Amino acid sequence: MAALFGSRVRRLRMAAGLTQAELGAKTHVVSTRITQIERASGARPTFELAQALDAVLGADNLLVDMWPYVYREAFPDWSRAFMAYAERAVSIRQYAAHVVPGLLQTEDYARAVLSLDILLSSEEQLEERVTARLSRQKRLGSPDRPELWVVLDEAVLRRPVGGEAIMRTQLAQLLKAARQRHITVQVLPFDHGEHEQMGGSLTVLTLPDGTEVAYKEGADFGQLFEEPSDVERLAVTYDRLRAVSLPPFMSLDMIRSVMEGNHRGASVPSRSEQRRLAQKQLQQSGRGRLRGGGRRDTRRRTDP
Repeated sequence: MAALFGSRVRRLRMAAGLTQAELGAKTHVVSTRITQIERASGARPTFELAQALDAVLGADNLLVDMWPYVYREAFPDWSRAFMAYAERAVSIRQYAAHVVPGLLQTEDYARAVLSLDILLSSEEQLEERVTARLSRQKRLGSPDRPELWVVLDEAVLRRPVGGEAIMRTQLAQLLKAARQRHITVQVLPFDHGEHEQMGGSLTVLTLPDGTEVAYKEGADFGQLFEEPSDVERLAVTYDRLRAVSLPPFMSLDMIRSVMEGNHRGASVPSRSEQRRLAQKQLQQSGRGRLRGGGRRDTRRRTDP
């Protein structure tokens, strides 16, 4: 993709009758940077540079649209594969153990989380990552938006990532997002105790053809699962987490209480009440698993 991006820049530059030095001057970079981009031999172009090149060369957003794919090449194969699946998914089910999922993060919260990476080499690289993360959120407002069901560990709410002000804005964003019909947010309270996914986060994606893939992630690892038997096992794990979490209306009450600083004001049912609610939710789902958006999946399933 970097080579394709570079060839497009070169073709557009020549069509515009510009030298590399002239294009560099118009986009406020040295001519050697343009050479590197055209040869795909240097650092990836930043999003801001892609925008500048697009504007100067009259590319009608071609270069801007290509930039996320150029950026993605820096990630391992399995990570790129997961991102590609996520862009096509019709249903996204996530359990977040430590931080708010990227699709629901505010810009300041995302910056605070991404800045913790010890491999970051510059402020420019951080801003690239923030831009890429926020760009993926656009799909939630698109006509082909997926159903999103998120289960947040209570720790996600209690940890003030970025400070109290940033965290308060992030919690408000969660409440706002949950008002949309295609987004459901639940909270798994501390009172539930131990569970199968304590080591990290879990995402299960349903693709347009009905197949599913899963992705597990910890602080320093990520693993994509495509084998149907593995995915089925992880999907069951997710459904168990969803079943023992607070119902959506209680979850939003807890988020609101934490946001307002009233940590003991949330309506949290007892463990016996949680078990009763979990059994009711599982009964409502019948033999099929609950799908993103809360609708029962009525599609015929075949054994893998």
